Amino acid sequence: MAACHQPAATTHLSGKAGADNPAAAAEAATAPAIGANPILPGDFPDPSVVQVGNTYWATATSSNWGPVFPLLRSSNLGRWELVGHVFPDKLPAWADYYFWAPEISQEGNKTYVYYTAHKRGGNLAVGVASADRPEGPYTDHGPLVGQPDGSIDGFPMRDEQGRLYLIWKEDGNSINQPTPIWAQPINETRTALVGEKRELFRNNSATWEGNLVEGVAMVRHDGYFYAFYAGAGCCGAGCTYATGVARAKSLLGPWEKYARNPVLTSNDAWKCPGHGTVVEYKGHSYLLHHAYAARGQQYVGRQGVLSEFTWTADGWPEFRGGSTPIAPAAAQAQSFTDEFSGQKLQPVWQWPVEQRPIATLRSGQLHLQARPDHAGAALGHSTTAPDYTATTTLLNPADLPAGCRAGLAAHGDPDNVLALVARGNKIALIQTQKGQTTTLAEAPLPAVKTVQLRVQTHQGNRFTFAWSPDSGTTWQPLPADGAAVDGSFLPPWDRGVRVGVLAHGPASATAVFERFTLTDAL
Repeated sequence: MAACHQPAATTHLSGKAGADNPAAAAEAATAPAIGANPILPGDFPDPSVVQVGNTYWATATSSNWGPVFPLLRSSNLGRWELVGHVFPDKLPAWADYYFWAPEISQEGNKTYVYYTAHKRGGNLAVGVASADRPEGPYTDHGPLVGQPDGSIDGFPMRDEQGRLYLIWKEDGNSINQPTPIWAQPINETRTALVGEKRELFRNNSATWEGNLVEGVAMVRHDGYFYAFYAGAGCCGAGCTYATGVARAKSLLGPWEKYARNPVLTSNDAWKCPGHGTVVEYKGHSYLLHHAYAARGQQYVGRQGVLSEFTWTADGWPEFRGGSTPIAPAAAQAQSFTDEFSGQKLQPVWQWPVEQRPIATLRSGQLHLQARPDHAGAALGHSTTAPDYTATTTLLNPADLPAGCRAGLAAHGDPDNVLALVARGNKIALIQTQKGQTTTLAEAPLPAVKTVQLRVQTHQGNRFTFAWSPDSGTTWQPLPADGAAVDGSFLPPWDRGVRVGVLAHGPASATAVFERFTLTDAL
């Protein structure tokens, strides 16, 4: 089980499934039907999962997008519902950005989320929040550890005597130093570390681990503690991430790394698998981790992937598929429509974590107050495929005041955006790159009550834009020749692209939108 649970040892058939091991092949054939990977489509890095009763709860990195740390619920590990966030409204008082690696755990009647964030005026630190039920509300208890080089990836674990420890990584790679994995006792209220910290193991730069090990998740099995961990480069087009495992009889060691590491590597379907937690379902063992889909990769982001493993005769985990994540089944198109008919925004909407927009819903309309900084007030939706179409309707574009622009956008971060906007009496295609805004094309905008806006994306980074003055009867491309715009600059190193709406200008201005749709094109 995830987090500080210590499940009873389970018996699994060992070895690879195949002609040389018919027993393992039979076991694989009877694995419960869960669903196609990714089980968490979209940008869900560093996923964590825990079982509470008959329900599974998961969360993941939100980085510099708010609201912070999604909370997802499932009865079968395959179909998930986004039900809220750990910090839906206010950020923890001590932190400002880089909300990474939440680890959700359950002990007794309490749910705990250990997480990483950037400390205001400091460096990365590990904090903890708790709730009386998995869906919250959560109370933050502040940072537990924040070393000068940064501390990340907190994980709770009880030792063989039942004493509670916090496991974490010292972020030495940020200054070209090694990355020790530490363990230190934590009090039962989860408010402070006590005693002395002990190093469990660190990266070996001469191996596949390269300049780091991180993302440790532990379980106990047949008298051993097992640490699943990630190594090498996590993110972007040049990622080299993979997953290894180490074990020890005692939590404090000595720790032995598996001679056949890495146990989970890239294949033709999934790239750079790593950073997850172990979970059991109907007697089978899985690692819920992230990986890039080979097609679309960094533009979609690191998605939640479930990979099954068994235990070998000599007591090491072995993943199905020859050390690779399970390949996806037939691709399933995702589709989202928001009629803005509720009382508040649906939980799928995201915004730059330090620049929460002022948005209200009234009579089936989204009213978005403009911002004058960066690319403006932004609301985005995670993308789930490299090819998709998004549309929205902007109401009364001629009523936008001078100096205001509003429309449909592909968001990388607040300073990297592609947008089709109305401004004055024109429709314009604008690019904001590293904070510098350029007009790529524009056309006269007739005096209409509404204008429909559309973006279509191919391979994650080729964007074509069009607009319609007549409710979608005819579409006019911008630029007029329909040429695609290169959006390769959009995603930051650790995030995928979002698509949504924006409004830039004085805070006295408000843009009004109707109906937003986002549909994968497979």
